[in-house]
Amino acid sequence: MTPTRSLVAGALLACAMTQAAHADTYPSRPIRTLVAFPAGGSADIVARMVTQKVGEMSGYTFVVENRPGAGGNLAFDATASAPPDGYTVLFSTPGIAINPSLYRKVEYKLSDFKPIALVGEAPLMLMVRPDLPIHDIKELVAAGKEKPDAIRFASSGNGSSSHLAMEVLKSMAGLQYLHVPYKGGGAAMADMLGKRVDVTMLPISESMPYIRDNRLRALGQTGGKRSPIAPDVPTLAEEGVEGYSVTTWYMLLGPAKLPDSIVKTLAEKFDQALKSPDLQQKLRNAGVSIINEGPQPTQVFLDQQAASWAKAIAASGTHID
Repeated sequence: MTPTRSLVAGALLACAMTQAAHADTYPSRPIRTLVAFPAGGSADIVARMVTQKVGEMSGYTFVVENRPGAGGNLAFDATASAPPDGYTVLFSTPGIAINPSLYRKVEYKLSDFKPIALVGEAPLMLMVRPDLPIHDIKELVAAGKEKPDAIRFASSGNGSSSHLAMEVLKSMAGLQYLHVPYKGGGAAMADMLGKRVDVTMLPISESMPYIRDNRLRALGQTGGKRSPIAPDVPTLAEEGVEGYSVTTWYMLLGPAKLPDSIVKTLAEKFDQALKSPDLQQKLRNAGVSIINEGPQPTQVFLDQQAASWAKAIAASGTHID
């Protein structure tokens, strides 16, 4: 063997030994799990629910840290630039696939992340205040056309799945409204209940308590089929918006250079937790359909989502500086 080949072989062996040693001791301290939205929203609730179960089954400690702002970009940037040691991960919703096309400038690329696990997905609910004479999507469209900008739409923030799902619906159904972005679904919901805004579209887990007690009226759900926890609410496709299907989803990612050994370890722990009957029941009760995919299928899903959202955003003409 030549000296050059010996050096290369030695370097590869040293790298492999380092990764193996790291995997044997990982984790030796709490794992910071970033969520791009405030506490109390669906992303925060699902992140805490899942990481708690993973921690119970593995002995690992996860600390969920809410990092809202800039449509999720603060949390995304923090993850992309974090040391790839497995102690900073991201529990993400679709914003990570949306923002590179929505914002004219972002500091990260999708290639700055390494997918670990795809947890599941959930529909959003399109809702209006019950005092409004609007009972379905056709009446909402008619109300907007009768008085442009009179319908105030509250989203959970610029670039959120709430915002973009409504933009897609706008382009497909001919909606007209004034967009009022909030810092999270909780703030949007508070102003809906306070009658300061008229319509919102939020994840089903955040929406159902207010629909059940008639404080909000559901017009439709965004998924391709009715959620088991809202069987009486039609999909928007069933209401005539043919081909409409948008969901929010929940995914675990790390920095791009995260060692494969750590990715494998975390993916296995999440897989075990997502197969536990009690966590499955909790997620179903929250309206989440479990997907439970590992790193490679999650990467494929993320790439497909990014391409799909890029087309939708281009068609809507929506951009944020």
